[in-house]
Amino acid sequence: MLQVMTQTWLDTFISTREGETKLGQQVQLLKSPQAKTNQLKQSLQDAKTQGAQFVILGISEDAGPRANLGRGGSTTAFNAALGQLLNFQSNRYLNGRECLILGNIEPKTIDSNATTEQLRQATAALDNQVIEVVTQILAADLEPIVIGGGHNNAYGLLMATKAHFNQAAAAVNLDPHSDFRPREGRHSGNGFSYAAANGALAYYHVLGLHELKNSETTLDQLSLFGGHWHSFQQIWVRREISFEDALKAIANNLNQTQLPVALELDVDAIAKMPSSASTYAGVPLLDACHYIHYIAKHCQTAYLHIAEAAPQCHEAGEIAGNRDVGQSVSELIYAYIQAKKPVQY
Repeated sequence: MLQVMTQTWLDTFISTREGETKLGQQVQLLKSPQAKTNQLKQSLQDAKTQGAQFVILGISEDAGPRANLGRGGSTTAFNAALGQLLNFQSNRYLNGRECLILGNIEPKTIDSNATTEQLRQATAALDNQVIEVVTQILAADLEPIVIGGGHNNAYGLLMATKAHFNQAAAAVNLDPHSDFRPREGRHSGNGFSYAAANGALAYYHVLGLHELKNSETTLDQLSLFGGHWHSFQQIWVRREISFEDALKAIANNLNQTQLPVALELDVDAIAKMPSSASTYAGVPLLDACHYIHYIAKHCQTAYLHIAEAAPQCHEAGEIAGNRDVGQSVSELIYAYIQAKKPVQY
């Protein structure tokens, strides 16, 4: 269920300092703490009238990655991100009133001994919660920035986008995996294939797809759908195309669809980022930030989704994981906001 952010909860993240104003002291919260659909809709509309543009929503779950036979640990990314984001300075570059901290979707905890089938059932149940909440955010003409959980939640986001715009989305995903696996039961590896089958995804481009981390069956399915990709090896290893040229081509193709754009990022793509499938051979964080900024600036994005961060999976322990995830995800969020709100010097 949705745990709505309260002032008391928010205050636990903020370290105040005399003479400074932090983003956490400026951001908006819902006036009503109730998460019921009718009350949520009105509260979101009220926030919009008060200047909110972005809604930051957490999803604290790891059933999706575990249902994909991966590691857990993606339950704490939202808290890690807020610990850094809310302590950024409120200044001429970003005031903070543009952001509403909605809260966190927290499904029931799934036992560590749960079967794969139980995990996939739990992931499917979570889909409905994500769809309900994100549909309300979009209905209020606000932009969701969704943090945490597995990449399975792309399905709920795409279905909510379809429900709001009454048309399928065009998605771009920075990810070594296409997440277009067979529809064998819901998990983090098939959010996009399920979305395509249910009419929520009309165009799909994977940026940074690793040539040896996708099965031939998955590549065949993606090709049959009409999916596109630039591989990690093409851009960062063989240098057959520059990163900038790839971004230009992707943005141009997304815009030609004239569809709402789903902006997706799996932190598995970023080098040394603690996640369910972390890698040393990955994209630099600054390139990931530029990807978000470029697509958000040049395309009509419906939302930003940052998935799979898992502080518990850091090689140096969870404290180090919270620090690295918090700093990285906060920079990714700000890259999106910068693109939507040009800096006024």
